Amino acid sequence: MMKDCYLKKNSEFQRVYSNKKISGSRYITLFTVENNRDYPRFGITVTKKVGNAVNRNFVRRRLKHLLRENSHKIKSGYDYVFVAKKDASESDFKDFKNSFFSVLKRQKKMIK
Repeated sequence: MMKDCYLKKNSEFQRVYSNKKISGSRYITLFTVENNRDYPRFGITVTKKVGNAVNRNFVRRRLKHLLRENSHKIKSGYDYVFVAKKDASESDFKDFKNSFFSVLKRQKKMIK
């Protein structure tokens, strides 16, 4: 996965949030917007509702792992922001992974 595939700036996140193309599952909410590039870009948000810094980093590492493993299955030309929900740190990895795929499938962003 390329280094510039991650959203970094607040303005980039705000552009995705303002689009209102949202889908959610038990542990993850996904925001998407078109980006006019030939590759996808990803942002990860884990709020303080998830828990302390240890729990937030744990959830962030899980999401990054899933993105690294599955970025080739995700449609290009979009910016994606994954927002972890409050119970994400207490989930087991299998449920978290199912939640990840269900939000992508709901927005039809998976390549079969």
